[in-house]
Amino acid sequence: MEFDKAYFDAGVRRVGTECEKWDGMMARTGDADMIPMWVADMDFPSAPAIAKALGDVLSWGTWGYTIAGEKDAEALCAYWARRHGMQLSPDEVLMSPCVITGMRVALRTLTKEGDGVLINPPVYGPFFQSIQLNNRRVVESPLVRGGDGRFCMNLTEMEEKLASGEARAVMICSPHNPVGRSWDEDELSAVVSLCERYDVPLICDEIHADFVYAPKKHRCILSIPGAQARAVMLCAASKTFNVAGLQQSSIVCRNPEMLEKMRHEMEAGGVKSGNAFALAATRAAYTDCDAWLDGLVAYLTDNRDFAVKYIAEHMPHVRVTPLEATYLMWLDCSALGMAQSTLMEKIASAHVMVNDGTIFGEQAKGFIRLNIGCPRPQLALALERMATVLG
Repeated sequence: MEFDKAYFDAGVRRVGTECEKWDGMMARTGDADMIPMWVADMDFPSAPAIAKALGDVLSWGTWGYTIAGEKDAEALCAYWARRHGMQLSPDEVLMSPCVITGMRVALRTLTKEGDGVLINPPVYGPFFQSIQLNNRRVVESPLVRGGDGRFCMNLTEMEEKLASGEARAVMICSPHNPVGRSWDEDELSAVVSLCERYDVPLICDEIHADFVYAPKKHRCILSIPGAQARAVMLCAASKTFNVAGLQQSSIVCRNPEMLEKMRHEMEAGGVKSGNAFALAATRAAYTDCDAWLDGLVAYLTDNRDFAVKYIAEHMPHVRVTPLEATYLMWLDCSALGMAQSTLMEKIASAHVMVNDGTIFGEQAKGFIRLNIGCPRPQLALALERMATVLG
C-alpha cells in the first residue's frame, strides 16, 4: 500500500466512534458544523498492520488473562534503536496504561508530598494536574521567546529555583507541547547538569518523539551523559499511531533502584497494563508500520508548510511559532488585541474548535493551539473559516 498524499487526504470518518475530538465536541457545543482542531490525536486511519493485529486478537473468540512483558519491551527497544538510534534494554522498561499514569507514578515515587516540581509553561495541562493531584507544588519557570519566535528554557531561573530548594524535581516535555520545540542536545545537557548539581530526579515526557521535522532529530533524554542515574523517560505508540484509546505506554529508567520503586508504587496502587488488544496493537506499531509513519511525517510536514503560508497570507496579525516538532501549531494572536474569551468566541463563531492557550499556563494569553494532524481539505477549510474572524 502507498502511504502517500492521496492516502492521508482521504482521512477517516470518526463521528459516532465515541471519540472525544468529534463526538465530545458535538456534545459540548451542539454544533454539527464545527471542525475539531483541538484534541491531540489525528484524523487518519491507523496503520493497516495495527488493524490486522487487532483483528487477529478478535479472532481468538475469548480474552482471558494475558501474558505481557518481555516481547512487548523488546519491540519497544528495537523500535527506538531503529527510529532514533537509542539503545534500550527490556529490563529498563515498565509498562503503563498511559503517559499521564507514568508521570504520576514517577512523581509519587521520586518526590514526597509538599515537594516543589519545576515545569516550563506553557506546557501540557496534565503536568500541572499531576503535580497538584498528588499534593506536590507547581514551581514554574516559564519558557522565554526569542526574536525568531522560538521558545527556550530559562536555565538561569531554573537553577535559582533548584539552588534555593524551592524545586525538588524537574519535569520536561521533549519535544515540547504546545510550543513545538525539539530541544537541542546542549539544552538537554544543561538540564541534566542542573539535576546532577542539585541531586534531583528528572521526568521527561517524550510522547511526541516521532514527530520531529528535518533537519532536526530527536534526542532521547537517556542518551544524555549523566541522565542514566536520575532520569525517567515516558513514551508510547499512542500519539504516533493514533491508538491512544487502547491505553498502552512505557516507563523507561536506567537506574535499577528507581525502576524498582516505581514498579512497587504501581503494584501498591493496583496499576495494571496488559490489555490483549493494546499489547498486540503496540507490538505491530513498533514492528511493521515504518512505511506508514514515514508517509505520515512527510504529509504533516506539508501540512505545516501549507498552514504557515496560508496564515501569513490571510491572517497577517497571527504569528506562527516555528514548528520543529509535534503536529500542534502554537499561534500568537495577541496582536489582534482581543481578550482571550473574545478570541475563543470569535473562532467558535466560525465553527472551528481549537485549544485555548491558557490551559497550558496563564502566560499563554493571546495564544491558541491548532492541531494540523488531519486531512488537507479539513485543514484548509478550518483555516479559511478562521481567516474570516482573525484576518
